[in-house]
Amino acid sequence: MIDKNDVNICVNRIWRSCRVIATFCLGTCLATSAVAGLPGTPSERKHASQVTITRDDWGIAHIHGKADVDAVFGMTYAQAEDDFARVEHNYLVSLGRLAEAEGENAIWQDLRQRLFLDPSVLKTDYRRSPAWLKALMEAWADGLNYYLATYPDVHPKAMTHFEPWMALSFTDGSIGGDIESAPLTQLESFYEKRPIELTLIEQGILPHAAQGSNGIAIGPSKSIDGHALLYINPHTSFFFRSELQMTSDQGLDAYGAVTWGQFFVYQGFNAHAGWMHTSSSADNIDEFAEDVFKQKHRLVYRYGARIIPISERLIEIRYRDASGRLLSRTFTGYATLHGPIIRKQGGKWISMSLMNKPILALEQSFLRTKAKTFVEYMNVAALKANSSNNTIFADDSGEIAYLHPQFIPVRSDRFDYSKPVDGSDPATNWKGLHSLASVPHVVSPPVGWVVNTNNAPWTAAGPDSPKKEDFPIYMNRLGQNPRGLHALRILSDHSKFDVRSLIDAGFDSYLPAFARLIPPLLAAYDKNPDFELAGPIAVLRRWDFRWGVDSEATTLAVFWGEALWEEMAPAAQQSGQSIFFYMLDHMKDAQSIDALKRALARLNENYGDWHIPWGRINRFQRLDDELNPHFDDQKPSIPVPFTSARWGSLASFEAEQYPNVKRYYGSEGNSFVASVDFGPRVKAFAVNAGGESGDPSSPHFADQAQRYADWELRSVYFYPDELEGHIERMYRPGNR
Repeated sequence: MIDKNDVNICVNRIWRSCRVIATFCLGTCLATSAVAGLPGTPSERKHASQVTITRDDWGIAHIHGKADVDAVFGMTYAQAEDDFARVEHNYLVSLGRLAEAEGENAIWQDLRQRLFLDPSVLKTDYRRSPAWLKALMEAWADGLNYYLATYPDVHPKAMTHFEPWMALSFTDGSIGGDIESAPLTQLESFYEKRPIELTLIEQGILPHAAQGSNGIAIGPSKSIDGHALLYINPHTSFFFRSELQMTSDQGLDAYGAVTWGQFFVYQGFNAHAGWMHTSSSADNIDEFAEDVFKQKHRLVYRYGARIIPISERLIEIRYRDASGRLLSRTFTGYATLHGPIIRKQGGKWISMSLMNKPILALEQSFLRTKAKTFVEYMNVAALKANSSNNTIFADDSGEIAYLHPQFIPVRSDRFDYSKPVDGSDPATNWKGLHSLASVPHVVSPPVGWVVNTNNAPWTAAGPDSPKKEDFPIYMNRLGQNPRGLHALRILSDHSKFDVRSLIDAGFDSYLPAFARLIPPLLAAYDKNPDFELAGPIAVLRRWDFRWGVDSEATTLAVFWGEALWEEMAPAAQQSGQSIFFYMLDHMKDAQSIDALKRALARLNENYGDWHIPWGRINRFQRLDDELNPHFDDQKPSIPVPFTSARWGSLASFEAEQYPNVKRYYGSEGNSFVASVDFGPRVKAFAVNAGGESGDPSSPHFADQAQRYADWELRSVYFYPDELEGHIERMYRPGNR
């Protein structure tokens, strides 16, 4: 009998000697079982024979391929192993096929997607793509199809076969794509010809909390070791991305977060450079009010002196009914030269213009992962196919940078593009794209750091930031936020950082929103004391505005802040001001006191008392891999000290009270978090929400949950020698 320890020692020695030798030896041992004896096409089996997947002791896949195409094949296969349901879901969404799995309620989401992305156009785009990109797309499809062939017990909801062109439907790994800015209620209202009210989220009263992130880069002058540092802190829905490493003999060597099903590292680093993306508030999506009328029994619209026929296209949306039958509805989709018609307002048809460059976008997303220097990164950025993301960059030469999105249309400052502009006036049309030099950016500033928290770039580098008056108003829509205030406080207070103290900075417990909002509440109480509020007021008066699992003040502040937010958000939305700053500027004494009374009533109703430590309420729980979160107070959960990002916590945990539970459970916020040191050898620490696997029976389903709550980032095994002693399994795709 072969001893398991002997096998592990043998594998580790092979790996230690050389990755190439390991691959050769593994190939010799597994050639028959991994290729000849398994299903799949010749192309799939060939890729499989060129790929090694090494799982570390966190279940994270380190994929090595002979060529980039092999690495892509292997990493898509490994992602499917970890969570095929999320891979499939993402492409059902991006292809406009979600209703095939989820039924009639998803029809409007599918129609919105198909108005902007036509499968026949994507197929044409695939055929005209550069040969190297076509090869990657083919390897991507092969990897997913080979997974389905070698895991016959997996039953997709709708996608039983992947085709290469489908990769072009999902080219940006961010949490909310540009298309999602079109409100579904109003799209349904237009195409169903009936009035439907906007949801609170569409009105901006209830924010989509996950659409936020923090990125920080530290230059050599502010680094203890003289190395550039990068802090990667995206806020997404939990389990939104896989964590993996993909390498090849062609120089690919990227580590980080991969949005399920995509074939590039969205946020991460290689041996020389790293990139962190934050959702941008730059205005690069515009609406145009179209003057549409009938002329000789056809729909036309006015554009300057011209009368142009409306573009019409039949769109068939398939959906599954309650009995499981696959049915379909057909819509006539409308578009003008500005883009698809998405709604109606004031008698005008509203079209939407946004970036739709899938080939260039996919090129840029993949190629930037191979950039080793800032110059190389900017050469890729010159494709100008990134519309939704700011970027925080760092490399091992010491360069750091803040970059605005590269897709920024040139427009006239005469018009207010925050609202629909007159589509019949050619002067409102886009006039090409801004040059990279003409958009806000900061490269290696004297202050020694750059930061972005989805706020305006005007504070990206403190005193060395771009100046707002030097740029058109559409370069930024939102301004500052509480996380931005927090980051500036930390960066200004610290003289120097290392990779560990940067982690500590990202976990700083200060809540600047409450540091500004609570004093007016205390002043209002002091003007008119109320005995029933004396106890809670005393707790808040002693508070240092820092969260913690044992903090009753955090509980009081959050419940009070939520009550105040709910009351004041509609007026803030009407004013165009951010809700936090509107609350700060317009909160009346009576409003603040009444909000505290409502918060106390809610605490007493739910928990029988207001003396509740924050950690008893605020919990992390992962019961299964359902896409729609659900929770159970009777099952184990973990206390989490940090709060929602809306109060200025850099570490974000977006929790709420779900149906049938009393506690708050998080489903959004910090996901993959990493701190990276670009020294002679890159050194990194990371943590992910829950764990890498979507299988509840896997030891890696929730093995990082406690570390996540405690902010104990684990070492990243980037180099082969770092993997020594941490190898759980080493195999080829198809070898189970």
